[in-house]
Amino acid sequence: MSDNVIVLAGGLSHERDVSLRSGRRVAQALREAGVLVAEADVTASLLATLDASSGAVVFPVLHGGAGEDGALREVFDLLGVAYVGSDGSASRIAFDKAVSTPLIARAGVLTPRQIALPQSVFRELGAGRLVDALIAAIGFPMMIKPARGGSALGCTKVTDAAGLPAAVVTAFSYGDVAIVEEFIEGIEVAVTVLDLGDGPEALPAVQIQPRSGVYDYTARYTAGETRFVAPAELPDDVTEACAAMALTAHRVLALRDLSRTDLIVRDGVPVFLEVNVAPGMTETSLLPLAIEAADGSFSDVCARLVARARERGSADRS
Repeated sequence: MSDNVIVLAGGLSHERDVSLRSGRRVAQALREAGVLVAEADVTASLLATLDASSGAVVFPVLHGGAGEDGALREVFDLLGVAYVGSDGSASRIAFDKAVSTPLIARAGVLTPRQIALPQSVFRELGAGRLVDALIAAIGFPMMIKPARGGSALGCTKVTDAAGLPAAVVTAFSYGDVAIVEEFIEGIEVAVTVLDLGDGPEALPAVQIQPRSGVYDYTARYTAGETRFVAPAELPDDVTEACAAMALTAHRVLALRDLSRTDLIVRDGVPVFLEVNVAPGMTETSLLPLAIEAADGSFSDVCARLVARARERGSADRS
């Protein structure tokens, strides 16, 4: 059937459970909009499912790993399958913080001081000497996180030299490159960018206030653990600067349809943290909150994203 949608969720990454929750919410939103929806996981039967659903649009809601690194999206392009979101090349760049952050910085966006540390270098050159050099270059406090990952998994705030080696090893458990960067104190904010056909538009910023003081995995996905303020309680000029930063990230990284930029407002100035091409869609996720703050309908946005992907697919086939 040519008007159906396959919501793709799950996968094998550390963020599988979050992806399944996001997928269920997107599927329900599309059904509310009158769209015929099938739900699928990343299994050996996926290609057969796509073959049996000729003309279907895929709405990928996969977090981490192959869901955001562009690999599956390149397969969709290879097979001529229309899908919502950025293409494989842009997704790969955005997903890797060791690549995307320097690109954003070169565009004039303020970013934290950052060093990418491959596991092989850390192992072969020895932690002792490198720890001293990292402290000299970045200073405390610092944030250690995987170069490729999301949902704050593998992330550790480090305040002294004793905690640095263990934090790096934790990051390596999620990938072979760790990011060591300056920890930015301030107001945590997320800005969603949507392009529903008239060009990218920044939605109202969402301010994040975790009860624990740290926006970790538990704070992100446990109801009641974080207070979200949408629109964010920021001066107008700061709000505008946050929106401009998110739009710049979306443009510089050649993203399409939707993205979410995470940033910290320090002393009234936004500092870029990272950008996400497959934002969470759960009941505690930031993108749906931003849509609501803009007086929009989550169901309508999902349906319009599908329509845009279908039009793009039709144009590619013509």
